[in-house]
Amino acid sequence: MPLSPDQQAEIDAQRATPRETLRATADGMEPHLYTAHPVLDHGFVRVIDYMGDDAAICQAARVSYGRGTKSVSNDEGLIRYLMRHWHSTPFEMCEIKLHVKLPVFVARQWIRHRTANVNEYSARYSILDREFYIPARDALAAQSSTNNQGRGAALEGEEADRVLRLLTDDAMRCYDHYEEMISDDGQQGLARELARMNLPANIYTQWYWKTDLHNLLHFLRLRADPHAQYEIRVYAEAICRIVADWVPAAYRAFADYRMGGATLSATAIDCVRRMLAGEEVTQEISGMSKGEWREFQTALGR
Repeated sequence: MPLSPDQQAEIDAQRATPRETLRATADGMEPHLYTAHPVLDHGFVRVIDYMGDDAAICQAARVSYGRGTKSVSNDEGLIRYLMRHWHSTPFEMCEIKLHVKLPVFVARQWIRHRTANVNEYSARYSILDREFYIPARDALAAQSSTNNQGRGAALEGEEADRVLRLLTDDAMRCYDHYEEMISDDGQQGLARELARMNLPANIYTQWYWKTDLHNLLHFLRLRADPHAQYEIRVYAEAICRIVADWVPAAYRAFADYRMGGATLSATAIDCVRRMLAGEEVTQEISGMSKGEWREFQTALGR
């Protein structure tokens, strides 16, 4: 289960004791505080704390850029301007702290984003729970034939059944041995910091992850992308829904310019101009590689 009884009791107690404050709060974020949003089979994302809102972004921008922002009186217009022109520091004025429960192999992808403060559950001091990520049957897929780091067609029939059985049996066997090694019943018992090496990468860990909005949006641009691995993408999608409630104007600009937009090279822009002038442009005369041309065609919806 995603939450232990003790964790649920802690959340219930935190949500039952609201506090008055003079600091700015975001109405859309308050319902998310402490609430665990389930992800995968045993994981979750929950907001522990946050600072700032859409107004904080605009406040910082107007202090920083002064007279240059006077022509943009509407806050959402200013936020869109900042996003469109790749300004970063105003978005750094907002911060969020998340409690995340996730499989270890997902955590190893996540930690590559090095612009956050992280404190992870320690398997040197504590005993990990018997909780493993076992994919749903429809999430099992063969290696992609065109992408070395992606998945292709879904596994079917007996092969899918056998893979699920192996994943489950291997995880349980490793945990049985882990418990056996650390037990001090009739033996010294192996140190936890050594016994943990035998645990599989699909066991769940937990961490507190704190970052600013600028770096969070960069994380989401990469990990909520359809090409990202499913197991980390569902975490990113859950965070997207939280961010959309927290800073709605900033998220709308992000969805428009980053998630829904496209960056074109000088060569690609030249091709667009040639097309608008009526020229029939092909990959051979575009100046682009086959991969670039394919991405260009996708951006144009062709």
